[in-house]
Amino acid sequence: MNGSEVLRLVDAIHRDKNIDTELVFEGIEQAILSAARKHFGEEQPIEVLIHRETGQPTVICDGKALDNDTLGDFLGRIASQTAKQVMIQKIREAERDSLFDDYAQIRGQIVTGAVGRTEGGAVIVNLGKVEGILPRSEQIPGESYRNGDRVRAVVLEVRKAGSRVKIILSRVHPDFVRRLFELEIPEIAEQVIEIRSLAREAGYRSKVAVSCSDQKVDAVGACVGVRGARIKNIVDELAGERIDIVRWNDSLQVLVPNALQPAEVEDVILCPMLGRVIVLVREDQLSLAIGRRGQNVRLASKLVGWDIEIMTREELNEQLDNSVAAFNQIPGIPEGLAENLVEQGFFSFDDLSVIEPDQFAEMAGLSLEQVQPLIDFAERESERLEREGGQHKPKSRVAAAQAEEPAPESAEQAEPPTASADPDAAAALSSADTATTEPATEPPKGAESPTNTES
Repeated sequence: MNGSEVLRLVDAIHRDKNIDTELVFEGIEQAILSAARKHFGEEQPIEVLIHRETGQPTVICDGKALDNDTLGDFLGRIASQTAKQVMIQKIREAERDSLFDDYAQIRGQIVTGAVGRTEGGAVIVNLGKVEGILPRSEQIPGESYRNGDRVRAVVLEVRKAGSRVKIILSRVHPDFVRRLFELEIPEIAEQVIEIRSLAREAGYRSKVAVSCSDQKVDAVGACVGVRGARIKNIVDELAGERIDIVRWNDSLQVLVPNALQPAEVEDVILCPMLGRVIVLVREDQLSLAIGRRGQNVRLASKLVGWDIEIMTREELNEQLDNSVAAFNQIPGIPEGLAENLVEQGFFSFDDLSVIEPDQFAEMAGLSLEQVQPLIDFAERESERLEREGGQHKPKSRVAAAQAEEPAPESAEQAEPPTASADPDAAAALSSADTATTEPATEPPKGAESPTNTES
């Protein structure tokens, strides 16, 4: 093995395996060193160097460099099984590291591949030099895959598994919707329009809040496109998932009603200490605001990042009276404190039990020693009511910002039907705060009936 042969070998491996040349040189040096130790003995001090420009190997044994004849005779033994194994192992490790670095850099980005096979519900996707795994939990409900089908997904996780790289793909992660918007809508890719928040229940419904840095561009209308052309491509890729495009606003008083559309909101009451928003609607808007199986209010809560409680004005008045009466039963509570607590959005003993003592003391104008018995009583009452079946809030509807699971089937609230909009109405979106795009095909079981509305 002369210098030119070494250089050709290094260049071939570098091109075929996309491995850095320095790593290839080190692998060859390690292979020669392994064979030399087997030949001369493990106790002999041996050093192997390969000139990076000429490719000429040098072997130093016991402080003396082997001459060309001895080196040529020795290098004939590089084909030994030990050297081969070392070489193969080094190349595999370098190839694994190279693939890991490549895919770690695109974590959260979309990749495209072809279905190779299925294993226990998981889909193995051929990405070229490596295979990706699309687990059943990361597949959109209702989708099926056949060998050879083209699949797009985001890279969810990349990790090393022995000599291989394991790439986990996802089609249900919110980032999948975000990347599709970037691909299909040039204004988002160019950062003229920004996706400020996104909430998704894969296969059923997504809410996307957008804003625009250019006042001349309508963020919602640009996302929908002429006759819904842009959003249709995204809906098709998501297997008919319904998408609500919401106009972002830094004020919760505006954003929350936008997020709850198409329901009409009467009033929005903020409770900053609890991270809760109380939304008042008319009786005939309750089912629309809540959505089927609580989906609308749940996604709106994730979108704005606050818990949302839906009530009518009559229910709120009833809740206020009940809460004031309950808080006034706390032994030693100062006069007027119950009303003050209710005004801050504290409606139950459970709400009081989670407040920090120093915050409670500041709000009540009392010392820490004075408020501690009040908090202790609230905690005991909260635990007692929980044992007895929980605190009953009549007719209230609450969605936590971090809720992930849909409500039980028995809690299903049907949305009233909406009129189908004319495709030409997309042009009117310049003054709209929300656009709802729904597929013409039947959605997965449990999703809303298909409509196409714009408001």
